[in-house]
Amino acid sequence: MNNRLGARSYVERAGSVLEEAKFLYDREKWNLVVRRCQEVVELALKGALLWAGVDFPRAHDVGATLRRNVDRFPEFFACNVPRMASLSRRLRAERELSFYGDEETGLPPEELYSEDDAREALAQAEWAWELCDRLTQTS
Repeated sequence: MNNRLGARSYVERAGSVLEEAKFLYDREKWNLVVRRCQEVVELALKGALLWAGVDFPRAHDVGATLRRNVDRFPEFFACNVPRMASLSRRLRAERELSFYGDEETGLPPEELYSEDDAREALAQAEWAWELCDRLTQTS
């Protein structure tokens, strides 16, 4: 599989997960929305890195790799790399909490997240996905 085809595959999968996040939002599953949004950003950014011919780490946060390779992207994408890298890092921090809860306090994930958290995560994931989608549709 070539880089461009593989990149589209990642971004298309991210789009499917984004649809799941919207479905979960409509059902008020705030913690699961946050979890799916992390997955959207991870897959979309890995697609962008693959588009640029960059080997990405097998990790959930690829923000540092994105920053190190900013020069491989067109300007419309490169100027957004700092924000995307920050988003990747922030959502990565929520990955386990949003799914398993807080073991220290004993709170389940459903008690850790609000509609505001879900709305913000969804808006940010949509923004990142749209940029990656646009990128991977260019030659």
